[in-house]
Amino acid sequence: MLRCYLTGRVGLEAGGALVVNERGFRGRQERAAFAYLVCERARPVTREELAGVLWPDDPPPAWSTALSAIISRLRSLLDVQELRALDVSISRGFGQYRLFLPAGTWVDVEAATHAIDAAEAAIRAARPRDAFSPAAVADNIARRPFLSGDEEGWIGRERERLARIRVRALDCLCNVWLDAGDGALAIEAASETVALDPYRESGHRLLMRAHALAGNPAGAVQAYHRLRDRLVSDLGTDPSPETEAVYLEILG
Repeated sequence: MLRCYLTGRVGLEAGGALVVNERGFRGRQERAAFAYLVCERARPVTREELAGVLWPDDPPPAWSTALSAIISRLRSLLDVQELRALDVSISRGFGQYRLFLPAGTWVDVEAATHAIDAAEAAIRAARPRDAFSPAAVADNIARRPFLSGDEEGWIGRERERLARIRVRALDCLCNVWLDAGDGALAIEAASETVALDPYRESGHRLLMRAHALAGNPAGAVQAYHRLRDRLVSDLGTDPSPETEAVYLEILG
């Protein structure tokens, strides 16, 4: 199986060996072009679209020449025996580029998406134990940096998507620990999700339940009041009825 990593250090692994690593890319634009072609490999990408990814604000006057040079270097980078045997290539023609990877290629950002969907499905089906493994996979991938050093355009949007996946994965893990009766691990997971998304009430409700499970109702009450103070001061609103119900349940 071919494995493609776009989080952490970008690279390609074939037969258990790393055949393309991040040091092989000459710059961030070359790395970003590779990542975009991986994510959009189901279709051809026009030169103009790829240029918009690499230069989202102000493309250089000679962007066409610069883009051709980037693609040529990527094709050279992928021209190794292990990848040729798998028919890995970048096609170009009619003003378009397309990356071809073999069927069944594992791509980490796609694996994170599939994993979080599976974890949430298990939680909805009241099978929290089945959610642990996919939630852990989603969390481990989503917490790694995506193309670090770049922030704008598509890269920033993909980074935000992975951040949302991580929050969802932490929610699932918290539910796993709540079901297992482990208040300490539930508090740890819920505290992370609250720190990542402080206005998301569902995370605060999980934190409140985790404190209650750990035998610390005072911690649950404090978590509620921190949420309420933040909502009132920043958004001018009160906690939702669902959050109020959890608070009253703990008080009761």
